[in-house]
Amino acid sequence: MYKKIAIFASGNGSNFEAIAQACANGRLNAEVVLLICDNPNALVIKRAEKFNIPVFKFEPKTYANKAEYETEIVQILKKQTIDLICLAGYMRLVSEVLLNEYEGKIINIHPSLLPTFKGLNAIEQAYHSGVKITGVTTHFVDKTIDGGKIIDQVSVAIDNCELQELEEKIHAVEHELYIQTIKKLL
Repeated sequence: MYKKIAIFASGNGSNFEAIAQACANGRLNAEVVLLICDNPNALVIKRAEKFNIPVFKFEPKTYANKAEYETEIVQILKKQTIDLICLAGYMRLVSEVLLNEYEGKIINIHPSLLPTFKGLNAIEQAYHSGVKITGVTTHFVDKTIDGGKIIDQVSVAIDNCELQELEEKIHAVEHELYIQTIKKLL
């Protein structure tokens, strides 16, 4: 039986597409059944349409607070009987509303070797810090920024490359690591 995955994303959606493709071609014994997107103009929505994956689009500012929109999201997720939630460039912290309902079932991917370079612009932070190695981390989501229990990590050498080249190297590693992490958890 296929496991059901919901992906939360806010932007481009390259990790979304990598996961959806891995499900479509049988690399993952799972199906992406829903995209949750807080940016109605995000490119990830077009990627979801390409795979015929339903999208719940919302604008946080139209809700009274985070608990209100997360309560609606939980209701939608329960209708789909979601097994795993994957954050893939979702630019919001999740609250207790989601965490309490899906404890141990929400994972994220982050473009650094956590616990270093948490939060936004992690690739740039690493690049400008002078470190020789950075990488990618998959982790469980908790109420802290990129602070949940680490699942897996892959290192990436900076090797005197330009920032854009480092970003490309990181993204290539991200896609494979996320798929391997999902496979391990399911």
